[in-house]
Order: sequence, then C-alpha cells, then structure tokens
Amino acid sequence: MTTWLHNFKCLAKRELYSYFCSPIAYIFLVMFLIIIGIFTFGDSLGNFYKLGYADLELPFFTWHPWLFMIFVPAIGMRLWSEELSKGTLELLLTMPINIKQAVLAKYFAGAFMLFLVLFFTTPLIWTVNFLGEPDNGKILSAYLGSFLMAAAFLSISSVCSALTENQVSSFILTLVICLLMILSGFPPILHILREYVPIQLLNLIEQVSIYPHYANFQKGIVSLYDCFYFLAVIIWGLLTTQHILRKK
Repeated sequence: MTTWLHNFKCLAKRELYSYFCSPIAYIFLVMFLIIIGIFTFGDSLGNFYKLGYADLELPFFTWHPWLFMIFVPAIGMRLWSEELSKGTLELLLTMPINIKQAVLAKYFAGAFMLFLVLFFTTPLIWTVNFLGEPDNGKILSAYLGSFLMAAAFLSISSVCSALTENQVSSFILTLVICLLMILSGFPPILHILREYVPIQLLNLIEQVSIYPHYANFQKGIVSLYDCFYFLAVIIWGLLTTQHILRKK
C-alpha cells in the first residue's frame, strides 16, 4: 500500500509540475477568472448590480456549465494525447507502476487544477455577504455541484485524450460530448423535444444529461442521487480510459 501511494504521489507531482512549468495553468486560471468576472458583472450578461439582491445563482453559477464545457477540455486534452504523440507512454509504463495508478494520478492533477480555479473565485462569497445576507448553504452547494460537474467533464476528457494522439481532436471531441450532455437536459431544448419525442424517452434523456443534476446543486439541493450520478460518470471515465490504454 505504501509503494502504491508513493508511486501515485510521484506521478501526480510530475503532472502538476508539467502544468505549472508551462503557461497552461496560468493562462487557464487568468482567462477563466476574467471571463467569469465579465459574465457575472457585465451589464448585458450577469447584471449582478442590477439584480437588487445579493446572490450568486443567476449571475455566477448559471454560466459554469458553459464555461467548463470549454475550459475543461483545454485542461484534459493533453492528459494522454501528449504521452501518445511523444511516445512517452511506453516509457511511463515500463516504470514500477500500473495503468490504474497512472490514470488516477493524471486525473487527480487535472482535478486539482479545477479545484484551484473554483477556489480563486471564493472572494465572491465575501462580496455577496458584504452586500447582503445570501444563503451561504446554497452557495456552498452550488460550488460542490460545480466541482463535481467539472470533474465529470474531466473524466470524459481523459477518455477522449486516450483515444487520439492529436490534442486538438481530443479537445473538439470532448467539447462536443460535453455540449450534448448539457443541451440534452437544458429546459428550452427539452421544451422543443416534447413535441417530437415520447415522454418516457424524454425523461431518460433528461436523467442522462448533466444539466438537471447540476441545477439541483445550484438550487441548494444536495441529494445522494445527484452525487451518485456525477461519481458514476467519473468512475466510468476512469475505467474506460484504463481499458483504452490497455488495448493500446
């Protein structure tokens, strides 16, 4: 067990080092914070100052699915595509580690990056508390849902990255899958589909979609069902990544 943890820590440190020794991590953090700031406080987008009450649900958390849909593939596209294109995967797996350790370590490093992104937005909690009396439990619930959603997107990105050596192809494939997982549960899309799709199939599509599960967290509802959904997507992504790499 000690050896397993040691190998995991070494691989995770190696991956984090590769992030922060290149402009990727810094560009990702700065760009996300700038864009979410514009979307939150912009007059034609979040209208934070025009709401008339201190809350983050509409001006801030509403945009997270759409932003993570773009930013998470940008982080995850290099997880395995870079190893495959440079031919370092074989070298990595000749070390005293197994595929499971490698997959978990790389995923943990990417998830830590996403955690940092959300952590740097937490000053907004102090802002809304200074301006009014928001429901902090609801805000923390939304943060949890946002992280789980981003982590689920990252597991999908891990699968797509293992499928191809081309990072751009990995990015586009992940982006399309994440977009479909959002739109399939997006209320305006469901309203249109009600006229053409049987209600049983529509309910199934909605349950598979990531959007309704995130929306519950956004409303302050933390249920085991929604947590299990995100964990199931994450586990599926990690197991599928391992299977693809073993085949390769």
